[in-house]
Amino acid sequence: MANAMQDRKMQDWINLVLAVCLFVSPWVIGFAAAMAPAWNAWIVAVIMGVLAIATLSAFAEWEEWANLVLGLWLIISPWVLAFTANTSAMWTHLIIGVIVAAVSAWAVWDYRQHPHVHA
Repeated sequence: MANAMQDRKMQDWINLVLAVCLFVSPWVIGFAAAMAPAWNAWIVAVIMGVLAIATLSAFAEWEEWANLVLGLWLIISPWVLAFTANTSAMWTHLIIGVIVAAVSAWAVWDYRQHPHVHA
């Protein structure tokens, strides 16, 4: 059971690091001038960061579900917001989205397997 608690903390730290990476990606990757992908990255990163910090302080399953939805949004947002031509922004959103969705799904699965272990 201690491993389940450590896994939850690790999952939240991974989401926090991914939020920071997503937030700085428009400048680092070079798509800050493109309004739709840059603002999408900044807004989603702030929400992810807030959720990760909240989950680190007091775990709630809904926060993991919210991160899963954000990860899925990152995956589809290049098509919804029409920035697939900007390959740097598109791949950044896709890769981070897949990782966030996978980590969040892992956290939900882990919680469902060990519901009595609270972080």
